[in-house]
Amino acid sequence: MNSGRDDAGRGTSADSSSARPGVAVVGAGAVGTALGVAISRAGWPVVAVISRDATRRDRFVALVPGARAFGRIASMPGEVGLVIVAVPDDAIADVAAEIPLQLGRAAVHTSGALGAEVLADFASRGGAVGAFHPLVSFTLDVERSVAGIVGATIAIEGDDRLIELLADLAESLGARPIRLPPGTKSAYHAAAVLASGGLVALLDAIAVAAATLGLDERDTVAVYGRLVEQTLANARTAGIAASLTGPMTRGDVGTIAAHMAVLEARAPDVVELYAAAARRQLRIAEERGALSPDQAVRVRDVLAKGA
Repeated sequence: MNSGRDDAGRGTSADSSSARPGVAVVGAGAVGTALGVAISRAGWPVVAVISRDATRRDRFVALVPGARAFGRIASMPGEVGLVIVAVPDDAIADVAAEIPLQLGRAAVHTSGALGAEVLADFASRGGAVGAFHPLVSFTLDVERSVAGIVGATIAIEGDDRLIELLADLAESLGARPIRLPPGTKSAYHAAAVLASGGLVALLDAIAVAAATLGLDERDTVAVYGRLVEQTLANARTAGIAASLTGPMTRGDVGTIAAHMAVLEARAPDVVELYAAAARRQLRIAEERGALSPDQAVRVRDVLAKGA
């Protein structure tokens, strides 16, 4: 994946503040509100919010100076040049059908799972379309969410006319834009789910195993969270494969068998995840040349019992 700044994407430019279009945010939930605040603070004109929820509309305009609130998409003002659709995935296509087309107006959505093609209705009428997905865990705490955008990655895609504009917007927010190749959105999103929800599932399994020691959830995060952070730091500096340590890299069959046995006895619902993660570690260790073929076979035999 490449930065959004490539030669193919230099159709629409926002090289100066005067070139920045008026922005309308459709949807005033956690994502839409945080983006509205962040974009406004970055110096881009956020001129409208569209939401059927009056309470959310009022909150948005209180946080974003200069924005006007509307209950209907058709009512958005004419100075809107960029429409950011921040609604649930299932509603995006319907929203696209309601966006009024006018010369120079573009629309993007913030879904991590869907491609720009979900805005096909607007595109079929001649509008430029794209996607703008901050790889951020948005919450109802607006300030925390806005702070989380800084330094984050924002995946951009869609119409070549928009790529430069979206890259400029991402950089204005203090984020790093990457342009997704066509057809890769699902793989991008699957990796994101593993990085977020997958990590939560792993932490939950760690907590279940640690509960047998008498540790509660807070203690588990305190004890093992630091190890998680150290491993991530090692991966950043040395690479993923080089950061793998532990019994899988040594072929310690006895240790692995003991792990499987104690988990089976005291935390049986963790065995399957332990074995699946261990098989992945085994593959990394083999590719790294850390194990002999004989060691790998013996480890694989032990892990097969937890399949």
